[in-house]
Amino acid sequence: MTIRVVVELLRIAALTFAAGYAIRRRNMTIWILWSMFAGIELGLDAPSFALQLHVFSDIFLRLIKAIVAPLILGTLISGIGSHGSLKEVGRLGIKSLIYFEVLTTIALLVGLAAINISRAGVGLQVPASANNKNAGLALPVQQTSPQSIPKWDQFLLHVFPENIAKSIAENEILQVVVFAVLFGLALTRLPDESRLPMLTVAQSFTKAMFQFTNLVMFVSPLAVGAALAYTIAHSGSGAILGLAKLVATLYGALVAFILVGMLPAALIARVPIRRFLAAVAEPAFLAFSTSTSEAALPIAMENMEALGVPENIVAFVIPTGYSFNLDGTAIYLALASVFVAQAGGIHLGWKTQLVMLATLVLTSKGVAGVPRASLVVLMATAASFRLPVEPIVLILGVDALMDMGRTAINVTGNCLASVVVARWEGKFAPSSTRSALTDVNPPQECHPE
Repeated sequence: MTIRVVVELLRIAALTFAAGYAIRRRNMTIWILWSMFAGIELGLDAPSFALQLHVFSDIFLRLIKAIVAPLILGTLISGIGSHGSLKEVGRLGIKSLIYFEVLTTIALLVGLAAINISRAGVGLQVPASANNKNAGLALPVQQTSPQSIPKWDQFLLHVFPENIAKSIAENEILQVVVFAVLFGLALTRLPDESRLPMLTVAQSFTKAMFQFTNLVMFVSPLAVGAALAYTIAHSGSGAILGLAKLVATLYGALVAFILVGMLPAALIARVPIRRFLAAVAEPAFLAFSTSTSEAALPIAMENMEALGVPENIVAFVIPTGYSFNLDGTAIYLALASVFVAQAGGIHLGWKTQLVMLATLVLTSKGVAGVPRASLVVLMATAASFRLPVEPIVLILGVDALMDMGRTAINVTGNCLASVVVARWEGKFAPSSTRSALTDVNPPQECHPE
């Protein structure tokens, strides 16, 4: 008994010391990690108190739900409408988008396969709140009876909105996506004097939603701690094992994607593998260490040009890929979505999972600049497929660990895309590569976070 008390006191002292460190750093990721451990401590040592904390995670989920539909509406409209004309994209754009969509689909399939093999969420049994019981929208997936699966024509009809305000109010995400795509395409058909004012409004609205997201994310440490405390008090310490399995599943899936997605693409395009790895090593490590794709963008573009990719292709493919070729994020979204269903005790058939995959291809576009963008997309997927939202808050607790790996793959995938498209265009000139990439980026240089 004495040993147990000593261990508890040591844990509390460690949390107190970590809190002081977090206060000095003022870093959201550090606060989320601290809240995760604090929630585990409360769930283990004060379960009766922890059971009362669920309201804080519910508040956070309500605020996130308020973001999803408007944010997806604004990002898709501004992203599609900004092209001015579909012809403007041209041959280079078409080839890039084909490559992006093929690799993204492979990434999503790898993610689905990985989570179905590991079954990391099975047995977690996160209890759903009363507020979430009627949150489902487009596709009832609880496979309790054959009647719960709609016919294809019913599903297809339901995807198209009849009233966009009603779709947003009822959180019908697929309907919002369809409306946004069609509206964005309609903008491209307008002359500039009519298109640009509406595009300016859409872009301003989207930026405002980004700031709204920033404000909501200040609540995330409290939500993560409360959700973990409640879950452990209710279901025991199995939640920790489930989250650890989720992190391991993601990194296993990232390795698998490199072997079945990136490597075949590089071999087919006759990419010089060793020189490419030397060129991509620095931006990939920078992305991994900072969990920020933007931090690695300048050095990635510079190194790809040094490798022999023409400047105009680098300038088009890599920035475009930041919205359309997020392979690491695609893997994460696929496995996290099924993890949410598994944690909620919901069985998803393979047909439903393929429909979910097609949905993620659309909903994952255009939100790359949103802090914790994956959280928004996961919430949209949960709303579309009647999945419980409580496990999403738990995932946020380990999101920082997973974000490093998926960001590194995002950057590496975009660099590879620039080489593949350049080779496809017949403009890749490895002979023009500088004798050593270290001439461009000396080893002694340090790129701060």
